[in-house]
Amino acid sequence: MIDKKLLSILVCPVTKAPVELNAEKTEVICYASGLAYPVRDGIPVMLETEARALTEAEKEAR
Repeated sequence: MIDKKLLSILVCPVTKAPVELNAEKTEVICYASGLAYPVRDGIPVMLETEARALTEAEKEAR
């Protein structure tokens, strides 16, 4: 879905922390900021305005 090399250099635009791929929901997640960025057509949309906030359950599951 997303190139592993690309994923290794991606960071959250808010916190500059590394992100993780959630292939199940087609999202890129930053636990430091508590945001999940959508992946559309294999491209992560790294815009804060497009991100959704993680639920408490999602944060705790990590």
